[in-house]
Amino acid sequence: MIESANAVSPSTSVERRPISGRQVDLEHGAYTASIASVGASLRFLRHDGRDLVVPFDADEVRPAFRGAVLAPWPNRVVDGRYTFAGVDHRLALTEPARGHALHGLAAWAEWELIASSSSSATFRCIIEAQDGYPFRVQVSTTYTLDDDGLHTEVEAVNLGDVDAPYGTGPHPYLVAGDGHVDDWTLELPASQVLTVTPDRLIPVSLEPVDTADTEHFDFRSPRTIGDTFVDHAYTSLGRDADGRVSVRVTAPSGSGVVMHWGDGLPWVQVHTADQPVPELDRLGLAVEPMTCPPDAFSTGTDLVVLAPNTPHRVSWTIAAL
Repeated sequence: MIESANAVSPSTSVERRPISGRQVDLEHGAYTASIASVGASLRFLRHDGRDLVVPFDADEVRPAFRGAVLAPWPNRVVDGRYTFAGVDHRLALTEPARGHALHGLAAWAEWELIASSSSSATFRCIIEAQDGYPFRVQVSTTYTLDDDGLHTEVEAVNLGDVDAPYGTGPHPYLVAGDGHVDDWTLELPASQVLTVTPDRLIPVSLEPVDTADTEHFDFRSPRTIGDTFVDHAYTSLGRDADGRVSVRVTAPSGSGVVMHWGDGLPWVQVHTADQPVPELDRLGLAVEPMTCPPDAFSTGTDLVVLAPNTPHRVSWTIAAL
């Protein structure tokens, strides 16, 4: 038998790589981090050896979107349906239990490493036009370690010739120290919360955090999380003199972690990471600054409209306390 010139020999070796993708390790001072190329995911972040986010193994399928970059939308598109520029679209339902399109299209993509140093790495992903999202968008993510922690910048460019709907945000699970979420204290400077249905987490209404029905969501003054369940988006975020929003999580020992960000991210999803599997339950607190709230593709609330060839950038920082 004559083999085709394009046939692959059974003996051809395939490069072995971890299941979470190419690993890029970063270091600066007391900080170390590792980025996995699938989803441009923050696989771990440590300060003096202490975890600041819930890590995952390089040869593990990333659990629960830990550390992934979410684009071209964060959170949920309800029923996977939306209308943009007068055209109806229907996305694949990637959260089948609730019947929604969850966390965009880039979280399971292989991102290309385009630049790196000992303390910085830049990854790039092109979201190709497809059913439900017929827009071509390039997303680049740069991670940089310095004395102030891990800085992340996400830049999106619309490569097409018509406007495209867009949103982004990260998905880290912050770790304050020993124990679980219940043991930690949260300081969250947000005065409004988006209530949702209990079964499918469909947005219902934006409410103040200090009413009788919502006071358990109020963490403007630091307090212990306890057994409070949260999987909600907050807004009306308080900012410091530098214009930054800061969310702090601390352990009884005094250790902790802070996440802060500036303009362009008026929402933050907070989730107590409740899981049915005991060894995964409430291991870290998801803190996800977002450009827009859940279902923004449908409602248009704070939706970013990417004009062709016009970059959109946002950034955030995670640091030890």
